[in-house]
Amino acid sequence: MAANARRVEWLRSVELFSALEDEALARVASLGTEVDALPGAVLTHPSQPGAGMFVIESGHAIVELRGGKTRKLAAGDCFGELALLTAEGERTARVRAETELRCFAIARDDFRNLLEREPTIAVALLPVLASRLVE
Repeated sequence: MAANARRVEWLRSVELFSALEDEALARVASLGTEVDALPGAVLTHPSQPGAGMFVIESGHAIVELRGGKTRKLAAGDCFGELALLTAEGERTARVRAETELRCFAIARDDFRNLLEREPTIAVALLPVLASRLVE
């Protein structure tokens, strides 16, 4: 199976992209790049500009929220998308790799264009964002 076809199948299992048709999934697959991080590596810092969003392919990450709260992320979870939706574009949390981590990253402009072309992603994103606003 070609790499892009494998990526499409994987994206189909990610809640954020699960409602997309094959053509849209192929478009998402073609937009991203792979990012690898070692344990302890910091992928996002609060108040820093957000250049893209990440979907975890394998491994675990820790989100360090305001007030000392933390949240664990695993394969299929996304982070960094909130900064892409605000005018200021600033990160709201620190995310660090807990284990070896492989992520699929989508750049800010590509993500915005994707939302315009595939409104089902915006709809799928609403519950994710709503849950993070109460953290």
